[in-house]
Amino acid sequence: MASTRLRKPQTSAAANPPQAARSGTQSIERVVSLLRIVASKGRSGMRLAEVSAACGLPSSTCYRMLQRLEIEGLLERHALTRKYFLGALLFELGLLAKPQMQLAERCEHTLAALAEHTKDTLYLSERRGLEAVCSARALGDYPIKVLTLDVGVRRPLGIGAGGLAILCALPDKEADEIIAANAALYPSLSAMDAEQVRAAVQQGRKQGYSFLDGPVIPGVASVGVAFAVGHSIAAISVAAISSRLDPTRRAAVAAELHKQVRSLSGSLEPEAAKGIQ
Repeated sequence: MASTRLRKPQTSAAANPPQAARSGTQSIERVVSLLRIVASKGRSGMRLAEVSAACGLPSSTCYRMLQRLEIEGLLERHALTRKYFLGALLFELGLLAKPQMQLAERCEHTLAALAEHTKDTLYLSERRGLEAVCSARALGDYPIKVLTLDVGVRRPLGIGAGGLAILCALPDKEADEIIAANAALYPSLSAMDAEQVRAAVQQGRKQGYSFLDGPVIPGVASVGVAFAVGHSIAAISVAAISSRLDPTRRAAVAAELHKQVRSLSGSLEPEAAKGIQ
């Protein structure tokens, strides 16, 4: 992330174009970073102190930016809890941002079949740069539901079995660069740091699937398997209470994930050949 110290505005952009340009892009980077950080908490919202700690900006600077985003409709603040949530303007803009391929719709049957087979909660995660966004969810019949993610929540790659599975499927250099870029965010969103994420990636590659037990929510475990989507990548993960994903069952769940993902990938290939991603 860029330096937390604001650059002094230039009296003339022409006098020093590189610095002026950097100042402008830095502001955009900070705004996007704030929106992503608030989005990472989904419907739970975040207080000023939490946002400030996660983004590394001083509270005063962070407050001014959050206040402006609230005025513009990109964020909303609850009057009682003072927590920030994504605003209505983002939803309205999103109505016009139609993706070329609705992957969630194409995966609906696969997620339903896996939910019926495992009885647990299924998540579809899609890579978006340094993050994974939850684009679909399916619930099994097991009485204890594990609802760790809402659809639309974004988290740094490496947080959650879906994002971790995506990292496992990437080349070493690219995965390392992503982990380094997200390093400051891991401790604020989980009980893991960058080195532990790297270790989990190595373990996931060795066993053929990602597995996490408790780093985000104690007592909750998850298994994930990644697959290609055109030139991008996504993952399907199963989340359950830890006791339901002991070594024997987690291997069986991973095998079923691989089976379903192979079938799904075969159905997606014709679309990818047409340049639809």
